[in-house]
Amino acid sequence: MSRPEPTDPPVLGRRPLLQGCLACGAAVVGLGALSACGGPQTTPTVPAPGPLATLDQVPVGGTVVVTSPNGAPVALVRPNAGTVVAHSAICTHQGCSVSPAGATLACPCHGSVFDAATGAVQQGPADRPLPAIPVQIQGQSVVVT
Repeated sequence: MSRPEPTDPPVLGRRPLLQGCLACGAAVVGLGALSACGGPQTTPTVPAPGPLATLDQVPVGGTVVVTSPNGAPVALVRPNAGTVVAHSAICTHQGCSVSPAGATLACPCHGSVFDAATGAVQQGPADRPLPAIPVQIQGQSVVVT
């Protein structure tokens, strides 16, 4: 009775090996990019022109977050009786809604802090300011222009 001859393992050529390595590398890079961003980043919704609030809803020296008619969250700041400024209330880091916290707007998701009056980043991880929204006082209303 004869025994089967042992066979050598197949030899993988350079081209298939290189193609396999490139495919795996691309998959790893893709997964790394997805995990680095932590989820989908959102672009702040721009409010449609129109009224946002009445002046009595925004206390002098205070900040409130309102929702525009098209669903965009907007931070309204009233530094004095005759001025209201507005910024998107969506954190530029990963799109969470910010909340008033004294003279700042704070993101509860990752701890970013923004100056309420200017939208400037005071503490990261956000590295871009909150986008300004043009508003003006018309009668007793704060209106997106």
